[in-house]
Amino acid sequence: MTNDERRWLLERVDDAAVVQLYADGFERLALRERTLLWHLCQAALAGRDVYLDQRYRHALELRDLFEEVLVALRCVGPRWEKAVEKLETDGVAKATVAEVRRYAKLCWLHSGPHHHLTSRKFVLGCARGAFEELVRLAEARGAQLPKSEGETTAALLERLAPVLFDPDHDPLCTCKTPEPGRDLLAASSNHHYRGVTMKDLVGFKERYGLNSRLVKHADGRLEEEVYRAGFDGVVPPGRCAKQLADVVRHLEAAIPFATATMASSLRALIHWLRTGEEAAFREYCVAWVADQDSPVDTIQGFVETYMDARGVKGAWESLVYFDDPDKMHQIRQFATHAQWFEDRMPYADAYKKPVVKGISAKAIQVVLETGDSGPITPIGINLPNPQDLRERYGSKSVSLGNVVEAYEKASPAASRREFCWDDAEFERAKKWKPLCDALTTNMHEVIGHASGRSAEHLFGDPADHIKEYYSSLEEARADLVALSFIGDLKLVELGLIEDTDVVERTEYEGYTRAALTQLNRVKVGTHLEEDHMRNRQMVVRWLTANTRAIEVRRRDGKTYWCVVDPKAWRQGARDLLSEVQRIKSEGDYSAARRLFEEHGIAFEPELRDEIVARFKMLDLPAYTGFVQPRLRATRGADGVIQDVAIEYPCDLERQMLEWSGRLERVADCF
Repeated sequence: MTNDERRWLLERVDDAAVVQLYADGFERLALRERTLLWHLCQAALAGRDVYLDQRYRHALELRDLFEEVLVALRCVGPRWEKAVEKLETDGVAKATVAEVRRYAKLCWLHSGPHHHLTSRKFVLGCARGAFEELVRLAEARGAQLPKSEGETTAALLERLAPVLFDPDHDPLCTCKTPEPGRDLLAASSNHHYRGVTMKDLVGFKERYGLNSRLVKHADGRLEEEVYRAGFDGVVPPGRCAKQLADVVRHLEAAIPFATATMASSLRALIHWLRTGEEAAFREYCVAWVADQDSPVDTIQGFVETYMDARGVKGAWESLVYFDDPDKMHQIRQFATHAQWFEDRMPYADAYKKPVVKGISAKAIQVVLETGDSGPITPIGINLPNPQDLRERYGSKSVSLGNVVEAYEKASPAASRREFCWDDAEFERAKKWKPLCDALTTNMHEVIGHASGRSAEHLFGDPADHIKEYYSSLEEARADLVALSFIGDLKLVELGLIEDTDVVERTEYEGYTRAALTQLNRVKVGTHLEEDHMRNRQMVVRWLTANTRAIEVRRRDGKTYWCVVDPKAWRQGARDLLSEVQRIKSEGDYSAARRLFEEHGIAFEPELRDEIVARFKMLDLPAYTGFVQPRLRATRGADGVIQDVAIEYPCDLERQMLEWSGRLERVADCF
């Protein structure tokens, strides 16, 4: 199948574009590697519910409720409207079913009822009575509702009513800017904490900061509920033990097909998932970084801390991928020459690495992403996160080549044209932005996150000092590294670009536009909560306030943020990078807070309303979620895998029902 024959944009769900992800080159892999990928994908799917458990206390219930209702009434698949016609005699309205389907799809995309990017809850838009009648009819037709022991259907619906219909009940998954007098943790609805406030943590030392849920009991005692599978009767099972034991089982099955270095990494990962101990996590990070040559790899575990308002607890995520040799050259150039870039960073020498260690970088083809990394996915990753491990052992960066391609193939040009000041800016974006995006993503991950070091006198990880502002600050720092070098002659020397001026200007224009257009995602409120969005706004608003690089212009009632001096933009980015690195290296909480409170968090609701209206007028999506490839294993009579093929479902609903084990009941509907 050629790119021209492929289905990219599958459907729209509110502001979301649902896009099929393709993994080119899978068929060329050896059977051993394809079998390895299959086992790793099974592990990724086994851990999916761990993230749902972390995301929101009702997320698993909601998933089961809506899937059971739709499956029992057979209102799934391309012919769902025909099923509704047969139900109309039972009082079922097509509009009610359509709304239930819409809400279910949003919950699938966002792993619960809170927006992955804005953190705000979305609600069910039909009448409560109509929905409850639909649920009762579904139960009469065999739906297994997620009721607690002894709970009636009426009690279940009453308990979930505020979750489904009240926008002010648990309104934010993560709230890093609570209203005055409100607690950071109490204002956040994610499941990292239960009954815990920031005051409760004074003097409390967490043993399992990254991979636990913290619970406050009635007697005031704090307990860490550790996410772990348990180990040989010595280490007791912890939270989500069943799911993690399944992950471990599939990882163990993968080991015989892995390279020696990858097998060592998988064993270390298994040990961590069984015991939950921080020392095991660090051993896994070291082993994973040391595996730089395996053509197949995976990231699985409690990784990024964006969802925790404190920036401490890791959310479960899984990525399974293989090398993309066709796109490898660019990213590896940055890894090979990382020392050159480190030596020329604009910040103080005391914050530079005298010797850059262990940086590896790859372009990859993603086969599967779940948890915190899918269906809404990053385009680049650099790990591990602990600063001391980066400095001592190095890091690995990956650029998700097929994700970047899918974004580009499915993105309408109209959104770019609407926010370009003139035709010249639009033509530059159309011609050069794909190259600029690849360059900045690769530099962000490879020479951005992997750069710099802590001040010698700083005790502990910078994240421990900068707290809730750390993730936003670190994303800004990595962005600013890329933005500082995007027009450097070194990129010409490396054969990556030819015209420094046009590439530099195109990237700065695109980055500035993105800080404006991202407001379309935040339909309610006046603050940004997501760290990448805060980062982008902070950079652009700081440059607007402190340089001559950007002008705010208006024409025909529309606002444009225009780059008028690229050289001033670049110098401003370097000046800001110098300060951001100082803040990180010194662990300067007050400076980080001031930087984001002044430039990165609040926005004008009138400007947001304008941007939303312009997107609505053009009927443009605000973000993208992906349908993942599917691997199908063929086994012989002895049960041994004889072949693994790749398929593309091109249907979000079908994929989600298959993952939850409900597709078989309604396979004929597809």
